[in-house]
Amino acid sequence: MGEGFEMTDAASGDYVEFWAAGQVVTGEFHCSDCGYGVTILRALPLCPMCGCTSWEQSPWSPFTRARQPL
Repeated sequence: MGEGFEMTDAASGDYVEFWAAGQVVTGEFHCSDCGYGVTILRALPLCPMCGCTSWEQSPWSPFTRARQPL
């Protein structure tokens, strides 16, 4: 997996890692501009909704896709 871009906020200590279009990745990502989501197993594309080139990796949890009632 490629290295992301780091952005820190010194006042609050928050950390956000950004990934650039063209980086080879695996996982779920959201456009850092419009929030469009993709699940990807290859190079990140330009956002198809807004054309942005930076992505944020979505937090993973085994419970994010709980079963829906039938």
